[in-house]
Amino acid sequence: MAATGSEKQGDEGVKAFYVSTPIYYVNDAPHLGHAYTTVAGDVLTRWHRQRGEKVWYLTGTDEHGQKIMRTADANGVTPQEWCDKLVEEAWKPLWEHLDIANDDFIRTTEKRHTDRVQEFVQDLYDKGEVYKGGYEGPYCVGCEEYKLPGDLIEDEQGAKLCPVHKRPVEILKEENYFFKLSAYGPKLLEFYEANPGFIQPESARNEVVNFVKQGLQDLSISRSTFDWGIPIPWDDKHVIYVWVDALLNYATAVGYGSDQAKFESTFPANVHLVGKDILRFHAVIWPAMLMAQGLPLPGKVAANGWLMVGGEKMSKSNLTGIKPQDLTSHFGVDAYRWYFLRAIAFGSDGSFSWEDFTARYTSELANDYGNLASRVAAMVGKYFDGALPEATAAGDAEQAVRDGLAEAVAEADRKIGEELDFQGGILAVFDFVKQVNGYITEQEPWKVAKDTSDEGRARLATILYTAAESLRAVAVLLNPIMPETSRKLWDSLGAEPALGALADQPLTEAGRWGQLTPGVTVTKGAVLFPRLEEPKKDA
Repeated sequence: MAATGSEKQGDEGVKAFYVSTPIYYVNDAPHLGHAYTTVAGDVLTRWHRQRGEKVWYLTGTDEHGQKIMRTADANGVTPQEWCDKLVEEAWKPLWEHLDIANDDFIRTTEKRHTDRVQEFVQDLYDKGEVYKGGYEGPYCVGCEEYKLPGDLIEDEQGAKLCPVHKRPVEILKEENYFFKLSAYGPKLLEFYEANPGFIQPESARNEVVNFVKQGLQDLSISRSTFDWGIPIPWDDKHVIYVWVDALLNYATAVGYGSDQAKFESTFPANVHLVGKDILRFHAVIWPAMLMAQGLPLPGKVAANGWLMVGGEKMSKSNLTGIKPQDLTSHFGVDAYRWYFLRAIAFGSDGSFSWEDFTARYTSELANDYGNLASRVAAMVGKYFDGALPEATAAGDAEQAVRDGLAEAVAEADRKIGEELDFQGGILAVFDFVKQVNGYITEQEPWKVAKDTSDEGRARLATILYTAAESLRAVAVLLNPIMPETSRKLWDSLGAEPALGALADQPLTEAGRWGQLTPGVTVTKGAVLFPRLEEPKKDA
C-alpha cells in the first residue's frame, strides 16, 4: 500500500477523518465492483488529506465463514492457505496498482483482530446482551446471512433464491447464541431521526428506516455447523458469526482494546463506504452493537449502487466480474480512477460499457483536458522559449476565468469533501476546464502573437499566464482523483521549485490566483491521455 503520511507533527489528539471500505470476502479475486468502492474511498481521503486534515483510510479482507471454507475445500487447500494466497497475490497488488493510499490493511485472521473480537463478544455476554437459543431459516452462504422469507425470489421451478446471488438458499437449523437486536429498534429509529444524514443516499435511508419500523429479530451471532471462524470464548463448540466478526474490524484496526490513545483519536469512522447489498449490516446491526457496548456511532454510512453489466449486478457468481486490469491496461490507471466516479452518480446503480468509457476518455480527458495542457505548454515554448510570462494586461476576460476558478474550487470541495458527490465535484472541475478552453479559443493567442508591439506581447503573455495558472489549479483539484497525471502536469508547469510538492498544496487555496511564478520553465511533457488502441474485447 502507498505510504500516506497521514499522521502529521502536531496533530496528536486531533480526531482523524476516518474512512473505511467494507472488508472484502476473499473467495475470489477482486472485480470492478470492489475497486469502485475502494477508489471512491481513496479519492475522499486524498481530498481531505489535501485539505490539510489528519486522515485514516482503512480497507482489508474478510477471511472467515462458510463461503471461504467451501471455496478453500474446492481448491484443495486450507482456508488460511487460500486467504494468504488471495490476499498477497490478488488483493494487495491490485490496490497498489490502482494507487490506493490506504493507511492500514486489516485481515480478520490476524491476532490483533481475533483477540479483540472475542473480548467484545465476551463483554456483550457478560452484560446479558447475548443468550442461547435455536433458529431455523433460509440461509444464503454467499451473503453469509439468514434471509427473511419475504426477501426471497423464486426461479421457474419454484425454488427459493437469494435476491442478490440468484442461487438457492439452504434451510439451516442449529443451536446458536443470539444478540438482543430487537431491543434496539426504538433506539435506532430515534438515532436515525436525530441524525438524518447518517444513511446515504436518501433512498437507502428510507429502506433502512422502514425495515427497522417493521420490528427487528434478535441476531444469531454464532454458528455451530462448521469451525472456520473465531471461537466463542465461553463455548468453543461455536464460532462467531462472520458478520459480527467482520464489522468489528472498524474498531479493532484502530486500537480497540489495545491502543486507547489511537482509538480515541480515530474512532468512530466519519464515513463507512459500503455496497447497498450490505447496508443493513452497517446501518442496523453495527450501530446496535456499538450502542450495547456504549461506544460512539459512525458519522455516516454511504451505500454505493451496483455496477451493472447486461442488466445484472457485476459479480463472480453472475459471471459478470471484470478485472480492473482489463481496463487499466487499455485506458490507464488514472483514467480508470476518474471514469467510474465521473460516469456514475455515487449511490445509484450504473452500467459499464467499453463504448461509454472510450467516448468519455476521448472527449473529456484527451480532447478537453489533455489537449489544453499540451496547447498551453507548446505555446509558452513557442512564443516565450518555455519561460512562463508575466500577466500585465489582465481585463474582464481574465477576471471571468478567475471567478470561474473560485466557483469551481468551492463547488468541488463541497460536492466531494462534504456530500460524497464525486460526479458533481468532477463536473465542476471539468466545467472550468471547458471555460479555459473557451477562453483560449476566444482570445486566439496564435493571432495575438503576430502583433510584436509591446502591447501585443503583453496581451499574449497575459493570455498564456492565465491559461497556465488555471492548469496549476486544475492539477491541485484533480490530484486526489488522478494523482499520476496531476503530477505530470505539475512538473510540466515548473511549479514544484517555487510552490513545493503537489501533494502539499492546500486544496482550499487552489483558487487563490497568481501562485505560479513568472519565469519558471514550462515544458511540454508526454501526452497526458494518449490516443487509445482498439480494445481487445467487448463487455
